[in-house]
Amino acid sequence: MIAGASPELAEAHEPAELRGHGRDDVRLLVAHRDGFIAHARFAELPERLAPGDVLAINTSATLPAAIPVRGADLRLHLSSPVPDRGDGLWLVELRRGAERFNGGAEGDVLLLPGGGTAVLLERDPGGRLWLASLRLSAAVPHYLARHGEPIRYRHASEEWPLERYQTVYANAPGSAEMPSAGRAFTPELVTQLVAAGIDVAPFVLHTGVSSLEAGETPHPEWFQVPRHTAARINAARELGGRVIAVGTTAVRALESAAGADGRVREHEGWTDLVIGPDTPIRAIDGLLSGFHDRDSSHLAMLEAIAGADLLERSYEEAAAAGYLRHEFGDLHLILP
Repeated sequence: MIAGASPELAEAHEPAELRGHGRDDVRLLVAHRDGFIAHARFAELPERLAPGDVLAINTSATLPAAIPVRGADLRLHLSSPVPDRGDGLWLVELRRGAERFNGGAEGDVLLLPGGGTAVLLERDPGGRLWLASLRLSAAVPHYLARHGEPIRYRHASEEWPLERYQTVYANAPGSAEMPSAGRAFTPELVTQLVAAGIDVAPFVLHTGVSSLEAGETPHPEWFQVPRHTAARINAARELGGRVIAVGTTAVRALESAAGADGRVREHEGWTDLVIGPDTPIRAIDGLLSGFHDRDSSHLAMLEAIAGADLLERSYEEAAAAGYLRHEFGDLHLILP
């Protein structure tokens, strides 16, 4: 993987608003595909884009998808429902503290709060997740609202509440983890973007767990690209504007909804699209993304957009300049 040769960036341990003045108080590394790299602040984003550009934002809201297992020092992380396998079947992950739990066996019954149970049916072919049958006292969103907590990893210095894991424009609950590239947006910054002639077009993609291990590819995720969003994206490109995907979820959703001609169409359903270095990118022109672990599968997608050389240089410069990675960290804007 491209960033394997690059230094690892330091981790962000707390939300940006606790380190600085607000959510948008993070750094922004701007990389152009002609090789030019600049350092900025995220609050300067309107100055880095142009009238007629469109930002595609994921309005999926984060669920408190971590559930304690009764009688065991374990947590069950709900990733996503399994398409076409019936109600109550989910992909889940077992964690002990900050680590993946490698135990468990087919047929194990996990006792959950409120009288719920999860039965482990079979390991996912990737080996980390389980297919499980859930029996809960209420529909999943309502059950999690009462008994769940946000999924957290070792780099988080405290047990931050769910609102720290939501974007300001989230309105469609369904993600196991926050689509974090959009976390730094504030209502004030969105207002500035619109006033500068930069459009903001919503879609939904419900993310599964993001703690993908080396060599593990993303699982199917449900998405919806509305007709009005597809129309605005197509119109912008026809008029010479650029489509900037906010996060890897935006790339996956828009590319799944794009035809061979590059036009985005209204679409709703499950996508199993995996984007690698050789995947043609048809629907977007640029990407706003966080900085990822160097063994992350997300970097294969970034390489498809930025190219191997620019991606490696970007991560080297970011590491040397003290940029921070993970959901509370700094951001990376890749432009034509």
